[in-house]
Amino acid sequence: MTGSFWWDLAIGVMGALLLAWLALVLVLAALRPRGGLLREALRVLPDVLRLVRRLAADSTLPRGIRIRLGLLLAYLAMPIDVIPDFIPVLGYADDAIIVTAVLRSVVRRAGLPAVRAHWPGTEDGFVALTRLTGLGTATDSGQSK
Repeated sequence: MTGSFWWDLAIGVMGALLLAWLALVLVLAALRPRGGLLREALRVLPDVLRLVRRLAADSTLPRGIRIRLGLLLAYLAMPIDVIPDFIPVLGYADDAIIVTAVLRSVVRRAGLPAVRAHWPGTEDGFVALTRLTGLGTATDSGQSK
């Protein structure tokens, strides 16, 4: 391309990183909650983060679930995001979408009652969580805390 090995390498690496980033943004767009669910996801995000921490610390859950939740917490703690947080709405939406996708897999594997036992928020928040995960209803898991 340019005749210089190092410039060609740098351009190739940058192009590959850009394509990987675009692919990840497309995956996030495909996984995003539909309708008003994204707004609900942002509303219950603080409770969901406490839930993720509690689930990750529960030694009765399978190791794969705890590892997945630990990786999620590490991603959320990283200062570098797929879409930077300073971009209005979209900056936090990628975090909510990734949390939602991981929670869907946790609920499928651990079951809604296990998640319900660790839920720190309100009943309305738990109903929103069940809609976000697309699994079960709050009445299926028992309303008692």
